Amino acid sequence: MSRNIACYLLGALSLGCAVVAQAQQATGATEKAVAALEEKWVQAERANNAELITPLLGDKFVMVDQDGKIFNRTEAIADAKATKFSSVEIEDLKVTVFGDTAIARGTYKSKGAGADGKAFDSHSRWTDTWVKMPNGKWQCVASHGSRVTM
Repeated sequence: MSRNIACYLLGALSLGCAVVAQAQQATGATEKAVAALEEKWVQAERANNAELITPLLGDKFVMVDQDGKIFNRTEAIADAKATKFSSVEIEDLKVTVFGDTAIARGTYKSKGAGADGKAFDSHSRWTDTWVKMPNGKWQCVASHGSRVTM
């Protein structure tokens, strides 16, 4: 009987290790997928093509920019269309996964002309919250930026 229990425990332990390893691989894949979406967002800004950003944003998306202005999805897309970037870079991108939610953060440097036509040279830190939607696609549901003054 004790031999059967030992075999059972060994089997359960092996299965548990396999599940943990598979979860770690899935998390690594999710981190890469969300990082790729962040890069896609930046590429859309570099190309001044806000239409490429549209599928990345959830229906209830909300953004707080580095000046504290709040945008919903429609307003954020309109602002992206009106902004003309001459350069955009992200650095120090980190993604942390919590099940069907991922938090991406990094630094952002951009130059161009805003919706008001005024030139800007921006350096900020940002945090984006991504959620895996019922259809399996990841979408950003919240974004926040803070100006770097160092």
